[in-house]
Amino acid sequence: MYPEDLIAPMRQELTSIGFNEARTAAEVDQYLANEGTTLVVINSVCGCAAGSARPAVRIALENTDKKPTQLVTAFAGNDVDGVNRARAAMAPFPPSSPSMALFKNGELVHMIERHHIEGRTADMIAENLKMAFDEHC
Repeated sequence: MYPEDLIAPMRQELTSIGFNEARTAAEVDQYLANEGTTLVVINSVCGCAAGSARPAVRIALENTDKKPTQLVTAFAGNDVDGVNRARAAMAPFPPSSPSMALFKNGELVHMIERHHIEGRTADMIAENLKMAFDEHC
């Protein structure tokens, strides 16, 4: 586990734009049981989370009219139960962090794995997200 004071600013990058934290399996289950679309972001301390993933989510949400009904995040390495439950819902995709998954009425409809984030700009990832929002939200 990472010290909470170290990751607090990384958490805040997402919570400050409307994300709800799902630290437990029950919280993840609660969000995924709701109707509508849910964007789940597995947050991370790595450079690709800081340089591409979190900025991409912000850019995508700021630049689209179609947005997910719910925004949910869990932090890899700290929110173990929440991350494990979210990753189980993301099957058959292997665990990766950071990662992003869009669910519609609890069903996985779009997935962005770490290897889709590494080496890509925030703008490229944001375009991927916006296309998913346009199709499913």
